[in-house]
Amino acid sequence: MKLRTRLATLLLAMSSTPLAFAAAPDAAKTLDYIHHAWPTLTRRMDDCSAFGKGPGDTQLAIYLPHQLPMPDDLPRIAKTCHVEVRRLPQSIHQLGAFDPATLPVQGLLYLPHPYVVPGGFFNEMYGWDSYFIELGLLADRHEALARDMVDNALFEVQHYGGVLNANRSYYLSRSQPPFLGAMMAALLADPAGFHDEADKRAWLAQAYPLAVRNHDLWTGGEHRAGDTGLSRYFDYGHGPVLEAHDASYYQGVIRWLLAHRAQDPGYLLKASQHPDAAEAERLKTASCDIAASKACADAWVDGYRLTADYYLGDRAMRESGFDTDFHFGPFAGSTHHYASVDLNSLLYRYERDLHDFAAALGKTAAAAHWQQAAAARKAAMDKYLWQPAQGMYMDYDFVAGKPSTDPYLTMFYPLWAGAASAAQAQALHGKLPLFEQRGGLAMSTRATGAQWDAPFGWAPTNWLATKGLEDYGFDTDARRIAAKFMATVDRGFADDGTIREKYNMASGNADVKVTAGYTQNVVGFGWTNGVYLELHRLSESAPAKTATP
Repeated sequence: MKLRTRLATLLLAMSSTPLAFAAAPDAAKTLDYIHHAWPTLTRRMDDCSAFGKGPGDTQLAIYLPHQLPMPDDLPRIAKTCHVEVRRLPQSIHQLGAFDPATLPVQGLLYLPHPYVVPGGFFNEMYGWDSYFIELGLLADRHEALARDMVDNALFEVQHYGGVLNANRSYYLSRSQPPFLGAMMAALLADPAGFHDEADKRAWLAQAYPLAVRNHDLWTGGEHRAGDTGLSRYFDYGHGPVLEAHDASYYQGVIRWLLAHRAQDPGYLLKASQHPDAAEAERLKTASCDIAASKACADAWVDGYRLTADYYLGDRAMRESGFDTDFHFGPFAGSTHHYASVDLNSLLYRYERDLHDFAAALGKTAAAAHWQQAAAARKAAMDKYLWQPAQGMYMDYDFVAGKPSTDPYLTMFYPLWAGAASAAQAQALHGKLPLFEQRGGLAMSTRATGAQWDAPFGWAPTNWLATKGLEDYGFDTDARRIAAKFMATVDRGFADDGTIREKYNMASGNADVKVTAGYTQNVVGFGWTNGVYLELHRLSESAPAKTATP
């Protein structure tokens, strides 16, 4: 506990105070830092480390699932940590079945096992971060903790309706990019992940139906992308997100739109700052409920509010993990209008994984079902997402009935997922110059000031693209990009002794200046640590081919 406290204090100090002088980049020092960082990022409820307040929390509270028996040690832990134990008022079998806005206070959601957090102020187990963290844990031989992470994700499906954005009560309305199948597959493939084959099979038999339940939330209800046969991101809440403790973010969106009126897709709504009862009633449908949300009430600038459709897109953007980008409209306010390449690639991979799980369990009919589901998704991806004239996968606006015209790095996800044909892979390979810069792969081809656009690059998207290129035989390119991104992390670590959430691909360091949306570059950082280890392993492995096709 004392060591963790000292390390956490050191990280916090480093995040705001650069070292007096920068050292030379040294991969060995970066690796040593990562090897020793996991305890600092690990949270467990029996030492109070998980109980920091989240954004918007007014008091320390932890929620138990409605029907879960009280864990033996929790009352003692809650007393020691000064946390109030509450119970969710109903069982939750799927996202959208319960409105977290009805809770009297927001708080942490109970998880039974230790977990690794991203870093900085992120003090929860996050949905898609956990996959890349798990890869790092397995690479660093922390198999038990990696299994704990997967088991926690399955617990969320069982008791909270799906793998959540993170284990906070205000996230009960949304998930994050679906990596559960890939998490299970990575654990199952690790030789030390289980005690023996009997343990592995018993675990898979219990996990498989939960993995199916989590998959199905993406193919029904509001997650369907019209009649395309594809899926979209969608949050089941309304209006400003519950974790917004004030309206400052949304006021910033309004100000930007007012300053760039030609780029407003229709997100602005003329309205009063202090509407009367009749207007307030109309705003419940046209914008948001000012009586139910202070953030909604205060989200007004110079005669304008934001539309209800914008808020749906804002929430979907947060489920996508790309918060914030301008690829799906300004501040990603149209995210829910798109069948996106990334989501449908992940679901294709998920369906292939489910096929393998079912086959391993002897479920022949189920395996055939998942094989057919994956084939149908690939056909829909080829129909709506693949643009043969451009040689690229592009997100499809199923509301407007047309593809995006803005290239995005997620076009390489189908390589990681195995959804691209050899010809499609070859065409995609030719698009690398659109994104490749000194530091690795940038998210997009245009700088908007948002953190998920150029010139910024992130560990998970660099890894997925690099691994996909390697899987299709583009080994030289995969190793070149891996070396670039690792060198960027090395330079950042040499500059200030930290590993960061995101990096500047143009400059090849951690000099990130975001002007739209979230501006911090958080220290830690779980998924960067995991991806660095995987890129290092890729670079050290013998290439399958020596020449780029």
